[in-house]
Amino acid sequence: MELHLPAPVARTIRDLRTAGHRAVVVGGAVRDGLLGLEPKDFDVEVYGIHYDQLAGLLSTQGHVDLVGKSFGVVKLHTADGDFDFAVPRRDSKFGLHHRDFRAEFDPAITPQQAASRRDFTINAMAWDPIDGALLDFFGGAADLESGLLRATSHAFSEDPLRVLRGLQLAARFDLSLESNTAAMCQSIADQYGTIAVERVGDEFMKWAVKGRTPGTIAGYLKASGWDVHFPEITALAGTPQDPDWHPEGDVGTHTMLVLNAAARVAEREQLDDEERAILVFSALCHDFAKPKTTMLRERDGKMRWSSWGHEPEGGPMAREFLRRIHIKAAIVDRVVPLVENHLAHSNIAKGEVTPRAVRRLAIRLAPANIEQLTRLVEADHSGRPPLPPGLPPGALKIRDAARAQAVEQGPQPPLLLGRHVLPYFEGKAGKHIGEVTAAAYEAQADGLFSDEAGALDWLDEYMQRP
Repeated sequence: MELHLPAPVARTIRDLRTAGHRAVVVGGAVRDGLLGLEPKDFDVEVYGIHYDQLAGLLSTQGHVDLVGKSFGVVKLHTADGDFDFAVPRRDSKFGLHHRDFRAEFDPAITPQQAASRRDFTINAMAWDPIDGALLDFFGGAADLESGLLRATSHAFSEDPLRVLRGLQLAARFDLSLESNTAAMCQSIADQYGTIAVERVGDEFMKWAVKGRTPGTIAGYLKASGWDVHFPEITALAGTPQDPDWHPEGDVGTHTMLVLNAAARVAEREQLDDEERAILVFSALCHDFAKPKTTMLRERDGKMRWSSWGHEPEGGPMAREFLRRIHIKAAIVDRVVPLVENHLAHSNIAKGEVTPRAVRRLAIRLAPANIEQLTRLVEADHSGRPPLPPGLPPGALKIRDAARAQAVEQGPQPPLLLGRHVLPYFEGKAGKHIGEVTAAAYEAQADGLFSDEAGALDWLDEYMQRP
């Protein structure tokens, strides 16, 4: 293996070795290098040195920041980027919460002892660029090759946050939870409530934004015993579907396939982090209401499984779930209308899509938009193998009509505003102004006018009605 280090990191490591200190690259950069990925962050651990000594030596390389002192971290700021250098430490738990650890710094700690405190073997490797040596004391490279997510030591169970970290790592690298590690996760399942909700949200965001196979989530949660904390996901498994429409199986199977399809769409479209999170979370939540709405109903002369009403029922469920795991409101507020309208292509596209229908859809979706909806529809449609993937014809019609109406990115702005209405009430403000502008926007959506002149004519006529 060979890591291409940023020039300031390589230079600083050489200077530290010259000064008699061994410095190695640790953690995710080593893992990513073994996988052939381009590492984004480089963390360096320095042995045989005290914190103040390290800060002093690094100050000759650039500006240093000591905000990480309690963790033994010195941040080095250079023209080529910011990098973390740390003295190794041992952690000892003293309380019930995941933050309740006491760090012990000792220049005599060995690389193996330092690596033993890391969460998973794939994150416990180090690379010595001077010696060209991979330091892999716990079999991380073999676990990567085998697709296993294995705890580095029994100390894993001291921090319940590591279970959620494993959730996003499994999705990012398509890993399965090793059996003994799964047993440790199960043993601390009751400690979920000790994790700060902000940290829960952080790990779920990494799952959504970085996961190549986010559909591993259900299997991971079940293996870890943490499925009890996410009943909306757990309930999907075993919920039946009409095999003619869903030959892939139950709702749980379908949802996991949709999640993986969503990740592929996000990669193809090169979505930024927020757009990708909106897509993946809407894929996760889109069928949350199926377990409580699914029943046998007569259709086409035979009894079939159906889930009428799961769209509107699913919106509030999605909002509550995402709020509980601390996903920010800007994402939640877009996921909910996508969940509530993810079958719009079936409901309004049986014939030709009218301009009025697509304008109305754009309004219903706000603050989400039709472009985001078509991504979700494509993922949903692609989660039904062996049926062909892609965007169904109804959704193509909606997308094309939305582009023609210039509402793919959001609804039309209102042509009539309060300032237009106010003169009709002799300049007196009040709720009556909002009532008229709301009626005007409804008329605009219905196509009764399309420019300001037409809007003013409509307003004049409307205000003369008895």
